Amino acid sequence: MKEVLSKCEERMQKRVDHLDVEFKEIRAGRANPNVLDKLRIDYYGTPTPINGVAAISVTEARTLTIQPWDASVLKAIEKAILTSDVGINPQNDGKIIRLVFPPLTEDRRKEISKDIAKMAEAKKVHVRNIRRDTMDDLKKLKKNSEITEDDQKNGEKKVQEMTDKYIKLIDSMTEKKQKEIMSV
Repeated sequence: MKEVLSKCEERMQKRVDHLDVEFKEIRAGRANPNVLDKLRIDYYGTPTPINGVAAISVTEARTLTIQPWDASVLKAIEKAILTSDVGINPQNDGKIIRLVFPPLTEDRRKEISKDIAKMAEAKKVHVRNIRRDTMDDLKKLKKNSEITEDDQKNGEKKVQEMTDKYIKLIDSMTEKKQKEIMSV
């Protein structure tokens, strides 16, 4: 039964971790190096993340500076940013690339806030589905006489406590991200 409960918690934690990664990739009007995490460039025939070939730094609140260690990849980085969904035109001066993040409009902030709520709700559904699957696993263990009825009830109680814990965590992460988006 312990392995069923630990597997359940591990799966729920993965959903929360994934939501955290998704939230970090959301552009909030401030310069955020995480918006470049998904981008890959062709570096000597190998798809390489931008942070693997360049130093990325926030020089001002709304400016991200990308300084490649090898000047030959400057055009590839610029092309990757232009073809991505980042939505910012890079400024290339021949040595470094600057990304200037425009301030978000009120409508765009509300739209992003709704998207954040949708992402969070999808993760809550995943967590509840994991709870259901784990409850089914506990019932199978009871049916196969591998655990007692008391063990099953205790296990179900622990699964519900885990579910509540992760739902609260998702809610607090969502609230924090929405506040960040809505602040000017």
